[in-house]
Amino acid sequence: MNVFVFDIETIPDIDGCRRLYDLHGLSDDDVARAVFQMRRQRVGNDFLRHHLHRIVAISAVLRTRDQVKVWSLGTADSDEQDLLQRFFSGIERYTPRLVSWNGGGFDLPVIHYRSLLYPIVAAHYWETGQNDTSFRYNNYLSRYHERHTDLMEVLAGFQPRANAPLDEIASLCGFPGKMGMSGARVWDAYQQGQIQAIRDYCETDVLNTYLVYLNYERNRGNLDQARYRAECELLRGELKASELQHLLDFESAWLDA
Repeated sequence: MNVFVFDIETIPDIDGCRRLYDLHGLSDDDVARAVFQMRRQRVGNDFLRHHLHRIVAISAVLRTRDQVKVWSLGTADSDEQDLLQRFFSGIERYTPRLVSWNGGGFDLPVIHYRSLLYPIVAAHYWETGQNDTSFRYNNYLSRYHERHTDLMEVLAGFQPRANAPLDEIASLCGFPGKMGMSGARVWDAYQQGQIQAIRDYCETDVLNTYLVYLNYERNRGNLDQARYRAECELLRGELKASELQHLLDFESAWLDA
C-alpha cells in the first residue's frame, strides 16, 4: 500500500473571526490579538478551536513502490482551496494509508471544516463502504481502522493522558525533532511574509513523523532490520539529492539508524 504521511500548518482565519465576533474595522493583527485574548480568558491558552484555523501549508512524505518523495503541496502562492483539493486529489489517485501525528485530533478536523468552505470533491476520502465495499471495514474515518494511522493515538493506546509530543518522541529515537520554528511561531512568520519558511518547517515535521512511522512498522514486524535500514537510506538519498538547505540540515542532524 502507498503511504502518505502529512502535516498541516495553520494561522487564524482572520476574515472568519471578523464575521463571527464582529471585529470589522480592526487590522489583521488586532483581530488575532482579540481572538487569542478571548480564548485565553475562556480556557487559559490561546490555541483556537479547529474551525477558526486557516491552512497555509500541507506537507507530505509519499512512499510508493518505486520511490519516496518529500514536498509541500502546491506553491508558496497557493490558496487554501488549492492546498485542500491537492490533498484530496492525492488520496483519490493513490488510495494511500494516511499517517499523521495527532491527525485525528487536529489536522483532519481542521481539513474537514475548512473544506466545507469550498466546492471540493473528496468522495474517496469520505467513502465508508456504500460504493466500495473494501472501505466498509477499513476506511479513513473510523478511529481504529488503518487507512488513517494517527501515530500519537496508536502509540498512546488511545489514552489521551498518555499522548506525547512528536518532537520529543522523534528526538528520543535519534531523529532531528523540531528545526528552526514551532507551530506557535507560524502566525508571526506568516505576518512577516515567510511562507516558504513555514513550508520548510512543515516538511521537517512530516519527516519526523515518517521516521517514527518506520520505527512503528519495525516494531510491528512489517519491516525487518535490513528493510528498515534500506528505507532509511532511501530517504537519506532523497534528502541529499534535493539540494534544499532545510532537507540537507535535517539529514545532517539525523543520527545513524
